[in-house]
Amino acid sequence: MSEEATSVPVLDVRDLEVRFDIAGRESAAVDGISFAVAPGEVLAIVGESGSGKSVTSMAILGLLPPNARVSGRIEFNGVDLLSLGAAEIREMRGNHVAMIFQEPMTALDPVYTVGEQIAEALCAHEPMSRGAARERALELLRLVRLPDAERRIDHYPHQLSGGQLQRVVIAMAVSCDPDLLIADEPTTALDVTVQAEILDLLRDLGARLGASVLFITHDMGVVSDIADRVAVMRDGLIVEHAEARALFSDPQEEYTRHLLSSVPHLGRTQCEADDAEPVGDPVLRFDGIDITYPGRWGGADFKAVDDVSLVVGQGEVLGLVGESGSGKSTLGRCAMGLLKASRGRVSVCGEDITDLSPRRLRPLRSEFSMVFQDPASSLNPRETIGEIVSKPLRLHGSADRQGIRRSVSEMLDRVRVPGEWTERYPHELSGGQRQRIGIARALILSPRLLVADEPTSALDVSVQATVLELFRELQADLGFSCLFITHDLGVVEQLAGRVAVLRAGRLVETGSTAAVLHASKEEYTRRLVLSAPVPDPVEQEERRRAFAALAAPT
Repeated sequence: MSEEATSVPVLDVRDLEVRFDIAGRESAAVDGISFAVAPGEVLAIVGESGSGKSVTSMAILGLLPPNARVSGRIEFNGVDLLSLGAAEIREMRGNHVAMIFQEPMTALDPVYTVGEQIAEALCAHEPMSRGAARERALELLRLVRLPDAERRIDHYPHQLSGGQLQRVVIAMAVSCDPDLLIADEPTTALDVTVQAEILDLLRDLGARLGASVLFITHDMGVVSDIADRVAVMRDGLIVEHAEARALFSDPQEEYTRHLLSSVPHLGRTQCEADDAEPVGDPVLRFDGIDITYPGRWGGADFKAVDDVSLVVGQGEVLGLVGESGSGKSTLGRCAMGLLKASRGRVSVCGEDITDLSPRRLRPLRSEFSMVFQDPASSLNPRETIGEIVSKPLRLHGSADRQGIRRSVSEMLDRVRVPGEWTERYPHELSGGQRQRIGIARALILSPRLLVADEPTSALDVSVQATVLELFRELQADLGFSCLFITHDLGVVEQLAGRVAVLRAGRLVETGSTAAVLHASKEEYTRRLVLSAPVPDPVEQEERRRAFAALAAPT
């Protein structure tokens, strides 16, 4: 990038402060930060939840709530956005600055087709007929590489996958050729292969449209894949600001080093290379199972799992990986007896549960348990922490009131939650603390089998690291077997002795972690591995080239 280009930034933020008036008291969310984005540059703002990243992006677009107080300067192409009126800032949005939101399903209207919504965005910014707007919408969907765009333009949001919805949101954002794209955690909810495709798409669009990108994330692997420069935020302040390669190779601040060390780095964990088999009697066994969802409104049935045979041995952690829709969570729910297999047999702790009724299954539930992906939705908001953790004990009648209290106290101590928190409610805890409660509830009966369904995917990297360390300690101490479901291969490498790979409901391969992740003979598995970003820009660039070569038609 030339010196002249960098001297005239597209976005220049100086001494930005954002304070919120909460019950008559001011709370600072952003505390005097300054940064600039040059033409054609990708600047990543990275930090944990609550660091002020998203508040900064909302301040740029004038989308903060009425109780926000904003000061400083936000200059876009020389114009101070904070001096503009409501009508002027609305004209600026879309035409010159556009945003890609984290949750595309909530950003889109469920009662309109995706084509209608893109056309509406176009007509709001420039006069054109509905027919012309539809043609432009179709052109944009092709630009963002939406498969079968001619047909999907008439689909509603619920008919598209997460990655397809994110492409629609990106199409809306670039519809008016903005100079600046603000991407707020646009890949957080996506699996690794879709994430790689979206990052590649954003790089390509930035180059083709000449747009600058302000990329907001907590994932240092994603930062290494896309950013030219990085600003690290903590508690409303920018604590480090550097070129991407310099920051990753020689971080100056302890907090930056902490963030980097928290990221599971695929290939850096030592694991046995032999093709190990589970030892002892199986704790979980699938024998040739199919799981079929009945079609709706007379439609065809959908086979989510197709002829899968799999074993989890005594004291083993088996990683189950694959893209969204591969059948991972369906298998997990089947292991818990929450879904019935349409063919084959399912055995848990030596008991055939394939055809058991809920009444006959209930006494066996003390032997197996589950940790869910989203702790906020899996914990009853009306129950205290003590009530939530003690419920399995009360349901199975395994102890008196004093014994229950003692067991809850011991389990909370194991998951490093203060005992005095028993009277708190879930909303009074952070995401990582809530997940600890979910783990405590799952282990309170000392089950032989634990099914963990994406238990860390919704957490910041540093919180994820502490939860994973806790999980390792508990598994080593209690000796439970685990089916660990995830799309994060770095996490699998840390935790699992063996890995099973699913694709479209079928088992692609299974074996030791080292054999599957680093010596796979299956192209699909190699694509999964190369899709996972690592926190090293040099290594990530090599992986990106290898992924492109593998994906290229032969």
